[in-house]
Amino acid sequence: MGPHPAVAAIRLAVRRVLHDVLTDLTDRSAGHSPTPSGGTPAEAAGTLPLVLVACSGGADSMALASALAFEAPKLGIRAGGITVDHGLQAGSDLRAAEVVTRMTVLRLDPVESVSVRVGRDGGPEAAARDARYAALDEAADRLGAAAVLLGHTRDDQAETVLLGLARGSGIRSLSGMPEVSRGPGGPGRSHRYRRPFLQIDRQTARKACMVQSLPVWDDPHNIDPAYTRSRLRHEGLPALEKALGKGVVEALARTAQLSRDDADALDSWAADAEAGVRDEDGRLECAKLYALPPAVRRRVLRRAVVAAGSPAGSLFARHIEEVDRLITGWRGQGAINLPGRVEAQRQGGRLVIRQG
Repeated sequence: MGPHPAVAAIRLAVRRVLHDVLTDLTDRSAGHSPTPSGGTPAEAAGTLPLVLVACSGGADSMALASALAFEAPKLGIRAGGITVDHGLQAGSDLRAAEVVTRMTVLRLDPVESVSVRVGRDGGPEAAARDARYAALDEAADRLGAAAVLLGHTRDDQAETVLLGLARGSGIRSLSGMPEVSRGPGGPGRSHRYRRPFLQIDRQTARKACMVQSLPVWDDPHNIDPAYTRSRLRHEGLPALEKALGKGVVEALARTAQLSRDDADALDSWAADAEAGVRDEDGRLECAKLYALPPAVRRRVLRRAVVAAGSPAGSLFARHIEEVDRLITGWRGQGAINLPGRVEAQRQGGRLVIRQG
């Protein structure tokens, strides 16, 4: 008799991602001798790659940890785990110690708890996220991990799309979380973070924990109405489903993928177009920018502003719209001040973007 359908689903999702990790490792080491018959690429290189799971102790990440522990050894991959103690709740250190114990019971190795200090920039949710990713990046670098698995589900994706829609930040914001995303830094980190569960609903992950008798911890922040995502989860999405019927979560997840495909195509177009709108000195020519489709032109402008030193995370659609008006609505207006002490100004038919 095979595993429960929920367990089978999460294991299959993780197996596919681990195969992708091995493929990426093989591609990066192209030129080495062929893999011997029956061996994995890692075994051929004489070392086993390490894949970490970021585990909070909740149902999603515990289901992910159990699937990683089951699938990784069969592919010649070492499986480890990291839990991040944000220090935002009384007893958070004890909770982190419990998660370490649970991951150890699953035979993950290495297993670590990492404490962080959460700042205030961008609000509590964004600050906690920034601190968490910084800790995961540090751990992955130190341990030499090939990838870090994150337990975001289809439900999380739907919430992310709705939050992006509410911000009015454009199609990239509607594309939600990618299945694969990079850590900061060099090419070795280009495929660091992987989300195997974006096509799996939250209930399936919880069911997988239940049938495997895996203990889970429900973060009280997830039901605290002080947090925007919590309100959306417990009030906004149920209201949408009541008004529109079931299937809203699935539809939003499909929207994310379609939006991502469109955004990727437009980003590629903008990258190709950028060289053609600069003069011999590398300055942006306003007339050539004006001739581009608006979606492409705004992407070229965003790329230029970020290259000048404006932090991408602090750069919103309204900033780019103001810069765009220097091209499409020029009436002699002065310089536009942007995040990161960057300013954009029109001078002699050229758009000058520089850090002050």
